[in-house]
Amino acid sequence: MSDKNFSPEVLALLDQLQQKYRPLGQDLASYLEGLLYSDFLNYWDYIHLDTLLSLQNPRTKIPDEEIFIMYHQITELYFKLCLHEYNQVAADPAPTGQMLLTRVGRINRYFENLIDSFDVMVDGMDPKEFLKFRMALMPASGFQSVQYRMIEICSTDLRNLTDKAKREALGLQSTHEEMYGCIYWKEGATEAATGAKTLTLLQFEEKYSAKLIRHAQEFATKNLWAVYKQLSPKEQQNPKLINHLKELDSNVNVNWPLMHYKSAVRYLHKDPSVIAATGGTNWQKYLPPKFQKRIFYPEIWTAEEIDNWGKGWVNDIVGEVD
Repeated sequence: MSDKNFSPEVLALLDQLQQKYRPLGQDLASYLEGLLYSDFLNYWDYIHLDTLLSLQNPRTKIPDEEIFIMYHQITELYFKLCLHEYNQVAADPAPTGQMLLTRVGRINRYFENLIDSFDVMVDGMDPKEFLKFRMALMPASGFQSVQYRMIEICSTDLRNLTDKAKREALGLQSTHEEMYGCIYWKEGATEAATGAKTLTLLQFEEKYSAKLIRHAQEFATKNLWAVYKQLSPKEQQNPKLINHLKELDSNVNVNWPLMHYKSAVRYLHKDPSVIAATGGTNWQKYLPPKFQKRIFYPEIWTAEEIDNWGKGWVNDIVGEVD
């Protein structure tokens, strides 16, 4: 078969493939022959649909437990999408303001989708069914989402994630291990009555502490705030970029925790005996942003905004639920 039997586009692609494989000592003809025996790709194999749909394994026979499982799995996939963007930011050898606008914009959209969809959980499950199957899941808790912790570490300097009461005591030369030891969310996984670490926290630390410390070390100079500070002063002052960072701060540290707070208030606050359904976590003090005052980018907020951090949101949520 002569060259004239192929279009110029096909010939150009064959030439590019030849250039790709020749330096590797590979035979292009063998690769092309392999295409003769390859099956066409289909949708269900590409996304592993059968495997995906087999991953919902309730621990009880209560129907609404499947909703609970699927929504949390969807959440973790969205977190993975976010981490994909953070990794692209960290890997960029010459970061620009436009690159950050694109990446942070994507992360915000992912969180906004999660926030807007949380009513699937809050309004989509029967409260009585929830309290029944939730007790069968002890001591598991959404608190144990390592991807969410990785997102926090990717977003800001680790010092901004330390418990606010301990932050001033940490010296400027504190190690990542020392700062991780004072990280804010450990206070949220203590028993409300005794202050002792819950089994939820002990299990999480055993599985993930070493991984998260390595993650913090890797992103010490590559987290979103560190990359932002590498930009030129003009790019840093871009109002659109600053607004994107504020939206991210609000989405991760206010709006997302408050969706969980809304759920906890609705299902748990009227009966103290069911606090175990959160894995024993001290959610009343852990979830409300006004208590934690966790802020990724305090430099871009006014003193008044920081002082009122999360207060209005909490009041609105509690009023709505009550």
